[in-house]
Amino acid sequence: MKLKDLTYFLESVAPLSYQEDYDNSGLICGYPDQEITAALISLDCTEAIVNEAIEKGCNLIISHHPIVFKGLKKFNGKSYVERVVIKAIKNDIALYAIHTNLDHIQNGVNWKICEKLGLKNPGILSAKDGLLKKLSTFVPVEHASKVRDALAAAGAGKIGDYSDCSFNVEGFGTFKALDNANPFVGERGEIHQEKEIKIEVIFSAYQQNDIISALKASHPYEEVAYDIYQLANAHEKVGAGMIASLEKEMDEESFLQLVKEKLNAKVIRHTALTGKPVSKVAVCGGAGSFLLKKAIAAGANVFITGDFKYHEFFDAENRIVIADVGHFESEQFTQELLFEIIRKKFPNFALRLTEFNTNPINYLI
Repeated sequence: MKLKDLTYFLESVAPLSYQEDYDNSGLICGYPDQEITAALISLDCTEAIVNEAIEKGCNLIISHHPIVFKGLKKFNGKSYVERVVIKAIKNDIALYAIHTNLDHIQNGVNWKICEKLGLKNPGILSAKDGLLKKLSTFVPVEHASKVRDALAAAGAGKIGDYSDCSFNVEGFGTFKALDNANPFVGERGEIHQEKEIKIEVIFSAYQQNDIISALKASHPYEEVAYDIYQLANAHEKVGAGMIASLEKEMDEESFLQLVKEKLNAKVIRHTALTGKPVSKVAVCGGAGSFLLKKAIAAGANVFITGDFKYHEFFDAENRIVIADVGHFESEQFTQELLFEIIRKKFPNFALRLTEFNTNPINYLI
């Protein structure tokens, strides 16, 4: 299939608009109409990964971390980033990254951590705002159901675990068709009054083009009147970190042993134990220290993440146990997650999981 078929699907699962401003998710190297025959999935994109892709006949590498994070001005092979890009281009291998946008979805990186730990009822810890918009439009009464159904089919009207949500109010619209118009109702040159329904629906901002196309295709009028508003509401299904519950309370030491085992962590750096049972747990794949206050506010007993700095451990203040399992250790199952997501949609496409451990950190035990 073509590369754009796969990337379009991945971006419908984890839209690029969900990534952080500093991120560089998306197609880094390659062109959308390129034919792809096999893909290699990895956490990082290194020279070893590109060599593995060549050996396994993969002309696409899908990594969690973007190989190009900052602007590159020269390509002369002086850094591993430049060497990776050069080798990929020379061997006609496309590079695609799906990073913080995959972190931020309901069934993304943090959900996978919860699954591995057997945690229940996971929900977003810090919901993102600025991702929602509202559409208001005006439809003749007898056509309202058709328009509502079309908008819902395009993805509008989803609020939490509910779909087809809309607000409707009846009123009268007026207009005068000019000489070149072809009015659905009314006559040219005459003021016409039509009984209409105002329909309002919420949608994710990245869906706007599809929503407007569905509106225009289903609406009977030659000229469709509508308004779009940016909402300040948080998107409860999109955001950083997760909060979840243990099926049965555990003491802190036993729970940390469970985490060490399930996440294959060689070591866990943690704050002093509080002596309280563990019932609620916050998680954040990668570097999650920015979520500590959110984890405490959510009532988490333990916060599992990576990359905490020395002084940041003091901020626990005996209110929570910080468990730093390591950046790689917290995200290692992202490869498995991507494999499952793609395999479900494209069961006959050749997918390979890397055989390399790309963790740059080694432990002397």
